[in-house]
Amino acid sequence: MLQKLNHSIAEYRSYNLRDKMKWWKRLLIGWAIYLLILVFIVYIAIRFPSFVSISSLMDILKRTSAYGIMALGMGGIIVLAGTDLSAGRMLGLMACVAASLEQSITFTAKMFPGLDPLHPLLVLLLLLAIGAVCGFINGFCTTKFKIHPFIVTLATQLILYGLTLIYVQFGTNGGKNITGLDERYSTLVKGNIFSIGDISIPYYVLYFIIIAIIVWIIWNKTSLGKNMYAVGANPEAAEVSGVSVFGTTIAVFMIAGMLYGIAAFIEAARIGSNTATTGANYELDAIAACVIGGVSFTGGVGTIRGIITGVVLLQLISIGLQWLGVSASLTYVKGLIILIAVIIDKQKYLTRK
Repeated sequence: MLQKLNHSIAEYRSYNLRDKMKWWKRLLIGWAIYLLILVFIVYIAIRFPSFVSISSLMDILKRTSAYGIMALGMGGIIVLAGTDLSAGRMLGLMACVAASLEQSITFTAKMFPGLDPLHPLLVLLLLLAIGAVCGFINGFCTTKFKIHPFIVTLATQLILYGLTLIYVQFGTNGGKNITGLDERYSTLVKGNIFSIGDISIPYYVLYFIIIAIIVWIIWNKTSLGKNMYAVGANPEAAEVSGVSVFGTTIAVFMIAGMLYGIAAFIEAARIGSNTATTGANYELDAIAACVIGGVSFTGGVGTIRGIITGVVLLQLISIGLQWLGVSASLTYVKGLIILIAVIIDKQKYLTRK
Protein backbone atom coordinates (compact mmCIF):
# COMPACT_ATOMS: atom_id res chain seq x y z
CA MET A 1 0.00 0.00 0.00
CA LEU A 2 2.79 2.42 0.98
CA GLN A 3 4.74 1.53 -2.15
CA LYS A 4 1.68 2.22 -4.29
CA LEU A 5 1.15 5.57 -2.56
CA ASN A 6 4.79 6.56 -3.12
CA HIS A 7 4.45 5.61 -6.79
CA SER A 8 1.32 7.77 -7.13
CA ILE A 9 3.06 10.73 -5.47
CA ALA A 10 6.08 10.36 -7.75
CA GLU A 11 3.81 10.12 -10.78
CA TYR A 12 1.91 13.24 -9.71
CA ARG A 13 5.15 15.21 -9.30
CA SER A 14 6.11 14.34 -12.88
CA TYR A 15 2.96 15.94 -14.25
CA ASN A 16 2.95 19.41 -15.77
CA LEU A 17 0.49 22.02 -14.48
CA ARG A 18 -2.24 21.04 -16.95
CA ASP A 19 -2.01 17.35 -16.08
CA LYS A 20 -2.06 18.20 -12.37
CA MET A 21 -5.27 20.18 -12.84
CA LYS A 22 -6.83 17.20 -14.63
CA TRP A 23 -5.69 14.92 -11.81
CA TRP A 24 -7.35 17.13 -9.19
CA LYS A 25 -10.50 17.34 -11.31
CA ARG A 26 -10.72 13.52 -11.50
CA LEU A 27 -10.12 13.29 -7.75
CA LEU A 28 -12.85 15.80 -6.90
CA ILE A 29 -15.34 14.18 -9.26
CA GLY A 30 -14.54 10.73 -7.90
CA TRP A 31 -14.99 11.77 -4.27
CA ALA A 32 -17.71 14.41 -4.68
CA ILE A 33 -20.63 12.31 -3.44
CA TYR A 34 -18.64 11.13 -0.40
CA LEU A 35 -17.60 14.68 0.46
CA LEU A 36 -21.20 15.89 0.31
CA ILE A 37 -22.38 13.06 2.56
CA LEU A 38 -19.47 13.63 4.95
CA VAL A 39 -20.45 17.29 5.32
CA PHE A 40 -24.03 16.22 6.04
CA ILE A 41 -22.94 13.68 8.68
CA VAL A 42 -20.55 16.11 10.37
CA TYR A 43 -23.33 18.72 10.53
CA ILE A 44 -25.69 16.27 12.26
CA ALA A 45 -22.95 15.04 14.62
CA ILE A 46 -22.24 18.62 15.69
CA ARG A 47 -25.92 19.33 16.32
CA PHE A 48 -26.60 15.96 17.95
CA PRO A 49 -23.44 14.42 19.50
CA SER A 50 -25.32 11.23 20.45
CA PHE A 51 -25.76 10.58 16.71
CA VAL A 52 -22.32 8.94 16.78
CA SER A 53 -22.94 6.96 19.98
CA ILE A 54 -22.40 3.19 20.18
CA SER A 55 -26.14 2.45 20.16
CA SER A 56 -26.67 4.68 17.12
CA LEU A 57 -23.82 2.98 15.27
CA MET A 58 -25.27 -0.44 16.12
CA ASP A 59 -28.60 0.69 14.70
CA ILE A 60 -26.85 1.67 11.47
CA LEU A 61 -25.14 -1.75 11.37
CA LYS A 62 -28.49 -3.53 11.75
CA ARG A 63 -30.14 -1.46 9.03
CA THR A 64 -27.16 -2.01 6.74
CA SER A 65 -27.47 -5.76 7.22
CA ALA A 66 -31.22 -5.69 6.57
CA TYR A 67 -30.96 -3.83 3.26
CA GLY A 68 -27.46 -4.81 2.17
CA ILE A 69 -28.28 -8.24 0.74
CA MET A 70 -30.72 -6.75 -1.78
CA ALA A 71 -28.11 -4.14 -2.75
CA LEU A 72 -25.59 -6.92 -3.46
CA GLY A 73 -28.06 -8.50 -5.87
CA MET A 74 -28.83 -5.18 -7.53
CA GLY A 75 -25.12 -4.40 -7.84
CA GLY A 76 -24.47 -7.33 -10.15
CA ILE A 77 -27.24 -6.23 -12.51
CA ILE A 78 -25.95 -2.64 -12.58
CA VAL A 79 -22.45 -3.94 -13.37
CA LEU A 80 -24.12 -5.46 -16.46
CA ALA A 81 -25.24 -1.88 -17.30
CA GLY A 82 -28.82 -2.76 -16.36
CA THR A 83 -31.21 -2.21 -13.49
CA ASP A 84 -33.98 -4.11 -11.70
CA LEU A 85 -37.19 -2.26 -10.88
CA SER A 86 -38.91 -5.49 -9.81
CA ALA A 87 -36.62 -6.14 -6.83
CA GLY A 88 -38.86 -4.58 -4.17
CA ARG A 89 -42.04 -6.28 -5.37
CA MET A 90 -40.20 -9.58 -5.74
CA LEU A 91 -39.07 -9.29 -2.13
CA GLY A 92 -42.60 -8.32 -1.06
CA LEU A 93 -44.18 -11.39 -2.66
CA MET A 94 -41.60 -13.74 -1.16
CA ALA A 95 -41.87 -12.08 2.26
CA CYS A 96 -45.64 -12.67 2.25
CA VAL A 97 -45.11 -16.29 1.20
CA ALA A 98 -42.57 -16.81 3.99
CA ALA A 99 -44.78 -15.18 6.61
CA SER A 100 -47.85 -17.20 5.58
CA LEU A 101 -45.93 -20.47 5.87
CA GLU A 102 -44.36 -19.54 9.20
CA GLN A 103 -47.43 -18.46 11.18
CA SER A 104 -47.62 -20.08 14.59
CA ILE A 105 -50.02 -23.02 14.91
CA THR A 106 -51.57 -21.29 17.93
CA PHE A 107 -52.25 -18.05 16.06
CA THR A 108 -56.01 -17.65 15.81
CA ALA A 109 -56.03 -15.72 12.51
CA LYS A 110 -53.82 -18.09 10.53
CA MET A 111 -53.90 -17.62 6.78
CA PHE A 112 -53.92 -21.40 6.28
CA PRO A 113 -55.65 -22.97 9.34
CA GLY A 114 -54.31 -26.35 10.34
CA LEU A 115 -51.01 -25.89 8.52
CA ASP A 116 -48.07 -26.36 10.87
CA PRO A 117 -45.27 -23.83 10.36
CA LEU A 118 -42.68 -25.27 7.99
CA HIS A 119 -39.05 -25.64 8.95
CA PRO A 120 -37.40 -22.26 8.24
CA LEU A 121 -34.76 -23.84 6.01
CA LEU A 122 -37.48 -25.33 3.78
CA VAL A 123 -39.07 -21.91 3.47
CA LEU A 124 -35.68 -20.39 2.64
CA LEU A 125 -35.16 -22.99 -0.11
CA LEU A 126 -38.61 -22.18 -1.50
CA LEU A 127 -37.79 -18.47 -1.59
CA LEU A 128 -34.48 -19.18 -3.30
CA ALA A 129 -36.36 -21.14 -5.96
CA ILE A 130 -38.96 -18.39 -6.46
CA GLY A 131 -36.25 -15.75 -6.67
CA ALA A 132 -34.25 -17.82 -9.16
CA VAL A 133 -37.32 -18.30 -11.39
CA CYS A 134 -38.16 -14.57 -11.32
CA GLY A 135 -34.54 -13.69 -12.01
CA PHE A 136 -34.45 -16.17 -14.91
CA ILE A 137 -37.52 -14.55 -16.47
CA ASN A 138 -35.99 -11.08 -16.15
CA GLY A 139 -32.65 -12.21 -17.55
CA PHE A 140 -34.14 -14.31 -20.34
CA CYS A 141 -36.43 -11.55 -21.61
CA THR A 142 -33.60 -9.03 -21.39
CA THR A 143 -31.02 -10.97 -23.35
CA LYS A 144 -33.16 -13.19 -25.62
CA PHE A 145 -35.43 -10.46 -26.94
CA LYS A 146 -32.89 -7.62 -26.61
CA ILE A 147 -35.21 -5.58 -24.38
CA HIS A 148 -33.70 -3.09 -21.97
CA PRO A 149 -33.90 -4.42 -18.39
CA PHE A 150 -35.64 -1.19 -17.34
CA ILE A 151 -38.66 -2.16 -19.46
CA VAL A 152 -38.54 -5.85 -18.58
CA THR A 153 -38.32 -5.30 -14.83
CA LEU A 154 -40.93 -2.53 -14.92
CA ALA A 155 -43.32 -5.07 -16.43
CA THR A 156 -42.41 -7.82 -13.96
CA GLN A 157 -42.70 -5.31 -11.11
CA LEU A 158 -46.36 -4.79 -11.97
CA ILE A 159 -46.94 -8.52 -12.47
CA LEU A 160 -45.36 -9.38 -9.12
CA TYR A 161 -47.38 -6.72 -7.31
CA GLY A 162 -50.54 -8.14 -8.83
CA LEU A 163 -49.57 -11.65 -7.73
CA THR A 164 -48.91 -10.36 -4.22
CA LEU A 165 -52.34 -8.72 -4.07
CA ILE A 166 -53.88 -12.04 -5.11
CA TYR A 167 -51.78 -14.07 -2.69
CA VAL A 168 -52.69 -12.08 0.41
CA GLN A 169 -56.35 -12.90 -0.33
CA PHE A 170 -55.71 -16.65 -0.08
CA GLY A 171 -57.07 -18.80 2.75
CA THR A 172 -58.75 -16.87 5.50
CA ASN A 173 -56.47 -13.84 5.26
CA GLY A 174 -58.69 -11.61 3.15
CA GLY A 175 -55.89 -9.11 2.46
CA LYS A 176 -55.02 -8.50 6.12
CA ASN A 177 -51.53 -8.21 7.56
CA ILE A 178 -49.79 -11.57 7.84
CA THR A 179 -48.63 -11.72 11.44
CA GLY A 180 -48.27 -14.21 14.32
CA LEU A 181 -44.99 -15.70 13.15
CA ASP A 182 -43.62 -18.85 14.73
CA GLU A 183 -41.04 -18.19 17.44
CA ARG A 184 -38.51 -20.60 15.92
CA TYR A 185 -38.47 -18.59 12.70
CA SER A 186 -38.35 -15.20 14.41
CA THR A 187 -35.53 -16.30 16.71
CA LEU A 188 -33.50 -17.68 13.79
CA VAL A 189 -33.55 -14.23 12.18
CA LYS A 190 -33.90 -11.72 15.01
CA GLY A 191 -32.40 -13.64 17.91
CA ASN A 192 -29.28 -12.04 19.36
CA ILE A 193 -25.82 -13.46 18.81
CA PHE A 194 -24.84 -11.56 21.93
CA SER A 195 -26.27 -8.72 23.97
CA ILE A 196 -24.57 -6.29 26.34
CA GLY A 197 -26.89 -3.81 28.02
CA ASP A 198 -28.75 -1.92 25.31
CA ILE A 199 -26.36 -3.14 22.61
CA SER A 200 -27.26 -6.33 20.75
CA ILE A 201 -26.26 -8.00 17.48
CA PRO A 202 -28.99 -10.13 15.83
CA TYR A 203 -28.32 -13.18 13.69
CA TYR A 204 -29.22 -11.44 10.44
CA VAL A 205 -26.09 -9.28 10.80
CA LEU A 206 -24.02 -12.47 10.68
CA TYR A 207 -26.03 -13.70 7.68
CA PHE A 208 -25.28 -10.47 5.83
CA ILE A 209 -21.55 -10.81 6.48
CA ILE A 210 -21.56 -14.41 5.21
CA ILE A 211 -23.56 -13.50 2.09
CA ALA A 212 -21.27 -10.55 1.36
CA ILE A 213 -18.21 -12.84 1.53
CA ILE A 214 -19.84 -15.38 -0.80
CA VAL A 215 -20.83 -12.72 -3.34
CA TRP A 216 -17.31 -11.22 -3.14
CA ILE A 217 -15.87 -14.64 -4.00
CA ILE A 218 -18.28 -15.01 -6.95
CA TRP A 219 -17.40 -11.57 -8.29
CA ASN A 220 -13.64 -11.79 -7.83
CA LYS A 221 -12.62 -15.44 -7.86
CA THR A 222 -14.87 -17.15 -10.41
CA SER A 223 -15.21 -17.10 -14.18
CA LEU A 224 -18.79 -15.89 -13.79
CA GLY A 225 -17.56 -12.76 -12.03
CA LYS A 226 -14.94 -12.07 -14.69
CA ASN A 227 -17.52 -12.64 -17.42
CA MET A 228 -19.96 -10.31 -15.65
CA TYR A 229 -17.47 -7.44 -15.72
CA ALA A 230 -16.57 -8.21 -19.35
CA VAL A 231 -20.20 -8.25 -20.49
CA GLY A 232 -20.96 -5.06 -18.57
CA ALA A 233 -17.98 -3.22 -20.05
CA ASN A 234 -18.50 -4.32 -23.67
CA PRO A 235 -20.93 -7.15 -24.51
CA GLU A 236 -19.86 -7.30 -28.17
CA ALA A 237 -16.19 -7.66 -27.30
CA ALA A 238 -17.06 -10.23 -24.60
CA GLU A 239 -19.02 -12.28 -27.13
CA VAL A 240 -16.10 -12.23 -29.57
CA SER A 241 -13.80 -13.35 -26.75
CA GLY A 242 -15.92 -16.45 -26.19
CA VAL A 243 -17.98 -15.21 -23.23
CA SER A 244 -21.63 -16.26 -23.28
CA VAL A 245 -23.53 -12.99 -22.89
CA PHE A 246 -26.80 -14.92 -22.75
CA GLY A 247 -25.66 -17.30 -20.01
CA THR A 248 -23.85 -14.65 -17.99
CA THR A 249 -26.82 -12.27 -18.02
CA ILE A 250 -29.27 -14.97 -16.94
CA ALA A 251 -26.90 -16.21 -14.20
CA VAL A 252 -26.46 -12.70 -12.75
CA PHE A 253 -30.22 -12.06 -12.75
CA MET A 254 -30.87 -15.45 -11.12
CA ILE A 255 -28.29 -14.81 -8.40
CA ALA A 256 -29.89 -11.41 -7.80
CA GLY A 257 -33.30 -13.08 -7.47
CA MET A 258 -31.92 -15.58 -4.97
CA LEU A 259 -30.36 -12.77 -2.95
CA TYR A 260 -33.75 -11.03 -2.92
CA GLY A 261 -35.16 -14.32 -1.60
CA ILE A 262 -32.70 -14.33 1.29
CA ALA A 263 -33.49 -10.67 1.97
CA ALA A 264 -37.22 -11.52 1.96
CA PHE A 265 -36.64 -14.37 4.42
CA ILE A 266 -34.93 -11.92 6.78
CA GLU A 267 -37.30 -9.01 6.21
CA ALA A 268 -40.47 -11.04 6.77
CA ALA A 269 -39.30 -11.98 10.27
CA ARG A 270 -37.67 -8.62 10.98
CA ILE A 271 -40.81 -6.55 10.43
CA GLY A 272 -43.15 -9.28 11.72
CA SER A 273 -46.21 -7.95 9.88
CA ASN A 274 -46.29 -8.37 6.12
CA THR A 275 -48.74 -6.95 3.59
CA ALA A 276 -48.97 -6.43 -0.16
CA THR A 277 -47.04 -3.19 0.31
CA THR A 278 -44.02 -4.92 1.86
CA GLY A 279 -40.96 -4.21 -0.25
CA ALA A 280 -42.39 -1.11 -1.93
CA ASN A 281 -39.56 1.14 -3.16
CA TYR A 282 -36.88 -1.13 -1.68
CA GLU A 283 -35.28 -1.18 -5.12
CA LEU A 284 -34.67 2.57 -4.79
CA ASP A 285 -32.62 1.98 -1.64
CA ALA A 286 -30.64 -0.73 -3.41
CA ILE A 287 -30.00 1.37 -6.52
CA ALA A 288 -29.06 4.42 -4.43
CA ALA A 289 -26.64 2.36 -2.33
CA CYS A 290 -24.98 0.95 -5.45
CA VAL A 291 -24.51 4.28 -7.23
CA ILE A 292 -23.26 5.94 -4.03
CA GLY A 293 -20.82 3.03 -3.69
CA GLY A 294 -19.40 3.60 -7.17
CA VAL A 295 -21.19 0.92 -9.20
CA SER A 296 -21.36 2.55 -12.62
CA PHE A 297 -24.46 2.52 -14.82
CA THR A 298 -22.10 2.55 -17.79
CA GLY A 299 -21.31 -1.07 -16.89
CA GLY A 300 -18.25 -3.08 -15.97
CA VAL A 301 -17.42 -1.13 -12.79
CA GLY A 302 -18.30 -1.93 -9.18
CA THR A 303 -17.04 -3.59 -6.01
CA ILE A 304 -18.60 -5.33 -3.03
CA ARG A 305 -16.74 -2.95 -0.72
CA GLY A 306 -18.24 -0.01 -2.58
CA ILE A 307 -21.78 -1.39 -2.33
CA ILE A 308 -21.48 -1.99 1.41
CA THR A 309 -20.07 1.52 1.83
CA GLY A 310 -23.01 2.84 -0.16
CA VAL A 311 -25.54 1.02 2.02
CA VAL A 312 -23.90 2.36 5.19
CA LEU A 313 -23.87 5.93 3.88
CA LEU A 314 -27.49 5.68 2.73
CA GLN A 315 -28.57 4.49 6.17
CA LEU A 316 -26.58 7.31 7.75
CA ILE A 317 -28.51 9.75 5.57
CA SER A 318 -31.87 8.16 6.44
CA ILE A 319 -31.17 8.14 10.17
CA GLY A 320 -29.67 11.63 9.97
CA LEU A 321 -32.86 13.00 8.43
CA GLN A 322 -34.83 11.43 11.28
CA TRP A 323 -32.55 13.11 13.82
CA LEU A 324 -33.15 16.43 12.07
CA GLY A 325 -36.88 15.86 12.40
CA VAL A 326 -37.44 15.98 8.64
CA SER A 327 -41.00 15.10 7.64
CA ALA A 328 -41.44 11.55 6.33
CA SER A 329 -42.75 13.01 3.09
CA LEU A 330 -39.39 14.71 2.54
CA THR A 331 -37.17 11.72 3.30
CA TYR A 332 -37.43 10.57 -0.30
CA VAL A 333 -34.27 12.49 -1.06
CA LYS A 334 -32.99 9.14 -2.32
CA GLY A 335 -34.18 10.13 -5.78
CA LEU A 336 -32.04 13.28 -5.56
CA ILE A 337 -29.12 11.21 -4.28
CA ILE A 338 -29.46 8.84 -7.24
CA LEU A 339 -29.60 11.75 -9.68
CA ILE A 340 -26.51 13.43 -8.21
CA ALA A 341 -24.60 10.15 -8.06
CA VAL A 342 -25.45 9.29 -11.69
CA ILE A 343 -24.42 12.78 -12.85
CA ILE A 344 -21.09 12.37 -11.04
CA ASP A 345 -20.70 8.87 -12.47
CA LYS A 346 -21.31 10.21 -15.98
CA GLN A 347 -18.70 12.92 -15.44
CA LYS A 348 -16.21 10.28 -14.28
CA TYR A 349 -16.97 8.25 -17.42
CA LEU A 350 -16.45 11.28 -19.68
CA THR A 351 -13.24 12.16 -17.85
CA ARG A 352 -11.89 8.63 -18.37
CA LYS A 353 -12.68 8.89 -22.08
